[in-house]
Amino acid sequence: MSEFSETTIKVLQSITKREVAGQGGLLDGQDPSAYNTADPLRLWIIQISVIILMAQTLSLGLGRIRQPKVIAEVLGGILLGPTAFGRIPGFTNHVFPANSIPYLSLTANIGLCLFLFIIGLEIDPSIIRRNARLSVVVSLSGVVLPFAIGCGISVPLYHNFIAASANFHYFMLFVGVSYSITAFPVLCRILTELKLLDTTVGLIVLSAGVANDVIGWTLLALAVAFVNATSGLTALWTFLTCVAFTLFLLFPVKWVLLWLARKSGSTVNGPTMPFMTVIMLLLWGSSFFTDIVGVNAIFGAFIVGVIVPREGGVALAMAEKLEDMVGIVFLPIYFTISGLKTNLGLINTGTAWGFVFAIAVLDFTGKFTGCSLSSRALGFSWREATTVGSLMTCKGLVELIVLNVGLSAGILTQQIFSMFVLEALILTFMTTPVVSVLYPPERRTHAPGAGPAHISAPKGDSKGATEDDQSSLVMEDQPWRSRFTVVLDRFEHMPGIMALTKLVLPPTTDGLTSIRTSGKLALSIDALRLMELSDRTSAVIKSSMTETLIRTDPLMGVFRMFGEQSDMPVSASLAVVPHNDWSQSVANHAKTHGSQLVLIPWLPPSLGPTGESTEAGPSQPRATKAEHNPFDTFFGISSKDNSGSTIHSHFVRSILMHSKTDVAIFVDTGDHAGTSGPQHILFPFFGGPDDRLALEFVVQLCANSRMTATAIKVAKGPVEELLARPHSALLDEKVDLENGPAVSSIIAFPDTIYGQPNTEFRLQSETADSITWSRYASPVFEKDDHPQLRTALSRVEFTELSTPTPLHAITQRTKTLRETHRRLLVVTGRSKRLVAETHQQELKQIVEEHGSTGYDLVKKTIGDVATSFVISGSQNALVVVQAASESSDEV
Repeated sequence: MSEFSETTIKVLQSITKREVAGQGGLLDGQDPSAYNTADPLRLWIIQISVIILMAQTLSLGLGRIRQPKVIAEVLGGILLGPTAFGRIPGFTNHVFPANSIPYLSLTANIGLCLFLFIIGLEIDPSIIRRNARLSVVVSLSGVVLPFAIGCGISVPLYHNFIAASANFHYFMLFVGVSYSITAFPVLCRILTELKLLDTTVGLIVLSAGVANDVIGWTLLALAVAFVNATSGLTALWTFLTCVAFTLFLLFPVKWVLLWLARKSGSTVNGPTMPFMTVIMLLLWGSSFFTDIVGVNAIFGAFIVGVIVPREGGVALAMAEKLEDMVGIVFLPIYFTISGLKTNLGLINTGTAWGFVFAIAVLDFTGKFTGCSLSSRALGFSWREATTVGSLMTCKGLVELIVLNVGLSAGILTQQIFSMFVLEALILTFMTTPVVSVLYPPERRTHAPGAGPAHISAPKGDSKGATEDDQSSLVMEDQPWRSRFTVVLDRFEHMPGIMALTKLVLPPTTDGLTSIRTSGKLALSIDALRLMELSDRTSAVIKSSMTETLIRTDPLMGVFRMFGEQSDMPVSASLAVVPHNDWSQSVANHAKTHGSQLVLIPWLPPSLGPTGESTEAGPSQPRATKAEHNPFDTFFGISSKDNSGSTIHSHFVRSILMHSKTDVAIFVDTGDHAGTSGPQHILFPFFGGPDDRLALEFVVQLCANSRMTATAIKVAKGPVEELLARPHSALLDEKVDLENGPAVSSIIAFPDTIYGQPNTEFRLQSETADSITWSRYASPVFEKDDHPQLRTALSRVEFTELSTPTPLHAITQRTKTLRETHRRLLVVTGRSKRLVAETHQQELKQIVEEHGSTGYDLVKKTIGDVATSFVISGSQNALVVVQAASESSDEV
């Protein structure tokens, strides 16, 4: 009988022999950690706490070197076992006494069944169907050769470490299965974290991993059937019964579940309570059946996970309901049980260590050689083929399950078990660094689909632009931009991003229809949906079903409908990456797709006197006095560092730091310009590359007949005073004192870093300012030249202003224009680099006048000029632009 049933019987037997529960407790002098069959919960809670703390602590450190969490959990279990903590006198007897292990094992096996159910939810059979030839060839080559090598190494292992009374054929079978395994759950997470899912390598490894997982579980079921059977005929009947039961689940039961999901509304509103009840009953019923017929209970749980309907995201929603408890509590218990059985101290001879080395090398060689050669034969390059081979060597959890089954069945000794656990850790640890070296980002081939047609696809896809095309994306005689990357992350940012997209759309009148339909400047709106890759299994499921999510995601659906209503083509992309990598994903996506402008929304935080109402606008929440947390001081962070607005601000600043593409930020003040009706633009020109880009942006907006603009070239101080001052003094004043030399942020978020500009760069920037302003303010046209640009400039009023308080003057001009224009849009440059004037002192004065607090974050995000509008309570729509940096030291 298998381990699950035996453990259950042991627990029931101990319950029948319960002692009378003590009525006292700690206050009566009782030891709360003393094991008592009448009250096992106390010690169980202590054990759970120790296990979880160990696993989470190790994962924090290993996560920084991009190692999967399974390594931390396995290593934590080993450390808690006889290898390390078990050597402390009294630790094992006090924390993990032998009598308590059945309760812990029962919990672990329940969790393991649930985890295998979740693994089944991860597996999408359509992945294999779409890439049948590739996945079958690679997976079979990754099973046959390793299985043969495993059978070969089993001979010396058996003669050196296994008693002669043990059945050699069973031992050989388990070693071969162990060598054949690829850990699909860990492999999927590594693919996602290394951002390989949208590459040709990621697609073939994902499909081959699914096929390998199915083959591996089938081999394990066969091995267990042979071990538990009393004869070869019994083993055959056991295996055939399991096959028949699997077919019964895969077809009639699966159809019934799909009908029930539709009938109960689970495909529309998520799994209902009755539907979840049916699934749980089926899960445990299937586990019970496979257990009693002689195959491990986890096999039944796995098959039930596979047959759960994928329609309407039912499988994904079910995984989200179960994964936290399984991942935080149950799996670490299972690994601890494995760790308690693992004693690396038994590997105490040179022969034993030599075999550990041989086991690891032969296991890696078998998987690597078989998968690499088959991938090369299918048409992959040697770099891609070896990457496929390296990824398929990943072991992780699945091999540990095989080893535990073999140990429980008495096929493996504790010494052999410990040797194979160490080998699994080594190979899993090697996967990420080896793949990073073999397949760096600059060598990757991205493919929107899988199959032979995409094996030799060039790095840029059909939506991207080649280097030759990018050089001509913006025509020299007019500033029109037509390739945009739109960032979609949260629902509350949708109004802002739709307003900004509506603004930049080329008009359909005035002879500009061709911009939207044909030629090199054909309009391209690429919506990039960002989803966070967390430690949850559901995040991994999302990363493997991007095609489905693009069609069903609510944010993408809203934006796609907006595109249809606005008569603009929208191409959708989705990235499931860790939150810290969002900005890099945006920058890489814009570069790959040849975008000319990245559009992002931003909700500024509340600004106002402490404890008083905010003046940031009606759309912003009230500012209240923040509660002091003593841990903030201990860790050296601000009490507001984890607010949603602060985190989003760091995300925006990180995009500005990484992007090699021009960026436009829509500052959502509650006035969503760009929707309908005539609108007026106010643009203050102070100089610098950001303001030059902003001027071009304003001219493009005015190509639309609904838009008019006032562009003001602002100089600080009276004209006479400026002319009287030496040029060197002006240059000294233009140094960006706020940023100065390159410095790093003291908190964990990335920030823009600037080098100190020299005199030559500043003079070049001033010259470029004058040329750009003259080009549009005083254009020289030949007859019938550039009619589109001439029409746009006719809607722009160019003026100059000299004032000692430019920010006050501009904000006052905004109030004046608002009296005559119902809808007013303010466009500014971020002006954080090579700016002609600094406004720090005047900005501080505005802050004091309005009594605002917390403006520093706003200033770092959108610059001084735009911050003055936000602080002064302006209700106008605000767009801030930043020009792409030509230097790696500047942003």
